[in-house]
Amino acid sequence: MKKIILAIACVFTLVTNACADNYQPISQTQLPEKAQTFLATYFPEAKISLARKEIDVMELSYDVIFTDGCKVEFDRKGNWTEVDCLTHPLPFGIVPEAISKVIRAQYPDAQVTKIERDHRETDVKLTNRVELTFNKHMQLVDID
Repeated sequence: MKKIILAIACVFTLVTNACADNYQPISQTQLPEKAQTFLATYFPEAKISLARKEIDVMELSYDVIFTDGCKVEFDRKGNWTEVDCLTHPLPFGIVPEAISKVIRAQYPDAQVTKIERDHRETDVKLTNRVELTFNKHMQLVDID
């Protein structure tokens, strides 16, 4: 019985290691076309510190980190999933207009420093440290 448990533990360890995240450095030209267009549009002057491809068991994604600390994440098709500029505002045009309207109305002095989206919701972080969550219809559903 002990040998069976040990064998199962060994197999589990091997499978877990094989499934671990795998980052591969890449050049900007190896990013999907949509990602390259996004970077050229919103970060034309920014210098890239690192571009990498992340291969997970069920998912492929891309990360681009700039020398100023900004970070952009893309899905396998090149659609942005997260833009994080830490302490300074995101470039104009990244935040959807419906979300921008809510922010301008409720927080006129704040700007967006981070936006993250998936198929269900969009999370936004403002310079005043308020975090907003919008559903897929761009309606405000939570404030932190």
